[in-house]
Parts: sequence; C-alpha cells; structure tokens
Amino acid sequence: MLMLDTSWTIGFTVGTVVVVAVVALVVPILILARSIGQRAATINGHLEETVQNTDALKELNTTIDAAGAITAGLNRGRKRLGG
Repeated sequence: MLMLDTSWTIGFTVGTVVVVAVVALVVPILILARSIGQRAATINGHLEETVQNTDALKELNTTIDAAGAITAGLNRGRKRLGG
C-alpha cells in the first residue's frame, strides 16, 4: 500500500510541475499576443493613411508618358528649327 501512495504522490507532483511549466511558458506568449493585437489597430490605421497619401502615385506612369511626349515634341521642334 505504501508503494501505491508513493506512486500517486510522485505522479501528482510530476503532473503539477508539468502544468506549472506549461503555464509559465504560455502566459508570456498570450501577453505578447495581446500586446500585438492592441497595436494592430493602430498599425492598420497608419497603413490606411499611407494608402491614401500615396494614391496619386498610381498616375505617375501617365505623367511620365506625358513628359516623354512633350520632350519628344520639343526635340522635333528644335530639329525643324535647325537647333
């Protein structure tokens, strides 16, 4: 009977140690995840502002094409005038 009680005590102690170790490892991860979650809304807001602030850049190729056409026309005019 003493052996059975000792086995239960050892098993209970080992189980308790394992549970405490798992909790000690998981709690910091959960705290970090909560912190990241709280910052995610702020980060997303800044990213949306960035999208709005850089929206005009999608027309940059149109501007480049127009500038290329203008400079090509100026070069043609210069050549016709002998310059």
